[in-house]
Amino acid sequence: MSDRQPLLAQPLRRPSPGRIAAHLALFALGLVIGIAGTLVEAAWFPGGLLLSLAGAAGTFLGGALATGGRAGAVAPAAGWMLSVILLTTTRPEGDFAFAAGAGSYLFLLGGMAVAVICATLGLGRQPGGPSVRLGK
Repeated sequence: MSDRQPLLAQPLRRPSPGRIAAHLALFALGLVIGIAGTLVEAAWFPGGLLLSLAGAAGTFLGGALATGGRAGAVAPAAGWMLSVILLTTTRPEGDFAFAAGAGSYLFLLGGMAVAVICATLGLGRQPGGPSVRLGK
């Protein structure tokens, strides 16, 4: 018989109220970054586009680092995408925030790519304790 016990999956715990509040705040920040990025991107092309994508990347990656997990990048990315989608719809008056130009499409597609990259680069959940190989 072996003395080693098999590694069992840890059950998921409910998130703490502070963690829920942090993710809601990051979602709201993503909404604001999406709205601000839309305005900046249209005002100063190509510098505004780069500035708005850099702001989005900083928010997404900063959220992942602040919360210590990938969900910290997903929360502001979801807020960003919601605000951008709501700004692309036309109003009855015919007004909309995005022009049909290359800059707008680069902002939309580039922002989605940045969100995926930052969520992928975000920290995954790792067990605490000294750094040793798992399973030994």
